[in-house]
Amino acid sequence: MKIAVLKERAAGEARVAATPETVKKFIGLGTEVAVESGAGETASITDAAYVDAGAAVGDLAATIKDADIVLGIQAPDVALLKGAKPGAWVAALFDPFQKGDLVAAYAKAGFEALSMEFMPRITRAQSMDVLSSQSNLAGYKAVIHAADVYGRAFPMMMTAAGTVQAAKCFIMGVGVAGLQAIATAKRLGAQVSATDVRSATKEQIESLGAKAIFVTDVAGIEGEGSGGYATEMSDEYKAAQAKLVSEHIAKQDIVITTALIPGRAAPVLITDAQIATMKPGSVIFDLAVAQGGNVEGSKADEVVVKHGVSIIGYSNTPAHLAADTSALFARNHFNFLSAFWDKEAGRPELDEEIGDAIRLTKGGEVVSERLKG
Repeated sequence: MKIAVLKERAAGEARVAATPETVKKFIGLGTEVAVESGAGETASITDAAYVDAGAAVGDLAATIKDADIVLGIQAPDVALLKGAKPGAWVAALFDPFQKGDLVAAYAKAGFEALSMEFMPRITRAQSMDVLSSQSNLAGYKAVIHAADVYGRAFPMMMTAAGTVQAAKCFIMGVGVAGLQAIATAKRLGAQVSATDVRSATKEQIESLGAKAIFVTDVAGIEGEGSGGYATEMSDEYKAAQAKLVSEHIAKQDIVITTALIPGRAAPVLITDAQIATMKPGSVIFDLAVAQGGNVEGSKADEVVVKHGVSIIGYSNTPAHLAADTSALFARNHFNFLSAFWDKEAGRPELDEEIGDAIRLTKGGEVVSERLKG
């Protein structure tokens, strides 16, 4: 059994799919691990560190040759897999709703594409959930970068020359990223408030010491979809939410937006008219900018200034913390494969619940029910 780890080639991608820690663990299962030279460089991991962990380090051809499993962050182009075994598994982020051509190419080439972002949100798969591990650090980074762009201090400070008031920070969307953003903003000393379409998050917000801002005059709308994801809201709820946000956002210094709906463009949470009500010098970090954006006019990897408000957002926020996000992603990969490891067969054997959920292609066909619907 050979596991191959390729150097990431997507623009702006600094992460790597395996670390020396996980290389050692895979070898402990009885596998051979090959890492493409330079794969860990942007995540502060040297080739020598991989060699010390027991991996073979070489060029692309040597790395991919006879590979049974390929681990990636972003799914590699099929052309890069030439030399891998027929039917080899590729576990990575495929963005399958947006990259149907890539999925089709994997099917045609006979590879088994395993989409890590389709990992089900169930208890036993928590340690395999790459979206959660990466979103956690993305929420942290959003607040840190917003604090850097913001031209004032976050905490209240009592000085001989007078008092510096604490910044007001509003988090929109309280999933994994939002909860970490709340915690980080609180640590920095801001006055933090947060909102979400799922009423069940109110207790989570308050447990972190933030103020919960919720629509209360629209009954029967919970916003809770399958797997803990938010669902599309009714027009009535959207109108009530927009009114609430408009009143609250005008008082804020920092706003972090995190809302995503799987398979759809990110919902617009903040309009140009709402931005115009904010104080000059305020900052909005749009964590959903790569999926269309939660903020009207936001642009990935650019600072957009509208009405004196700076609107920012990265196309790949986790890549800006590559050492830590790589370590977590690599552990997700190991936790996933090792959980299904068959010692006698010397390879993992996936079960239906998780295997069917993440498998996109097999036997030359697209087999994912989520992509067929």
